[in-house]
Amino acid sequence: MSYFSDIYHGIRTLLTGMGVTGKYFLHSRKGAITQQYPDNRDTLKMFERFRGEVVMPHDENNEHSCTGCQKCEIACPNGSIEIIWDRQVDPETGKKKKLIDKHIYHLGMCTQCGLCIDACPSDAIKWAQNFENAVYDRSQLTRVLNRPGSKVRAGVEE
Repeated sequence: MSYFSDIYHGIRTLLTGMGVTGKYFLHSRKGAITQQYPDNRDTLKMFERFRGEVVMPHDENNEHSCTGCQKCEIACPNGSIEIIWDRQVDPETGKKKKLIDKHIYHLGMCTQCGLCIDACPSDAIKWAQNFENAVYDRSQLTRVLNRPGSKVRAGVEE
């Protein structure tokens, strides 16, 4: 008798699932959630909380907020951030100051955990909305975040 009750129970759960699917199919709302990605590339807007990749915003004077404190590099669990810096004499004060040579971000190693952004005391790095990162060569996923000739914004201290 257990055999037939199992068949009955299986058919009943199958019809319950098909009923839910059919109800959604017949009464779905306008503007479905699914987006036709390649066709709507110009109008596509990602959610604000989306984590695409880490970027370093620069202003119109090619200045950024990164002091080279390396807190983001230390906070990264898998070493996807690397800061190359040197101490040079600041012409304004005459004192030695830490200057960033390269702020390197390895997107191929990044897990998008956000620990680096949380650790940054000067909010120098942020999440970007871009998500098109498909490449044939992994070396193209390594990016230098600071622009050539950029410098630290005035008023940002280490």
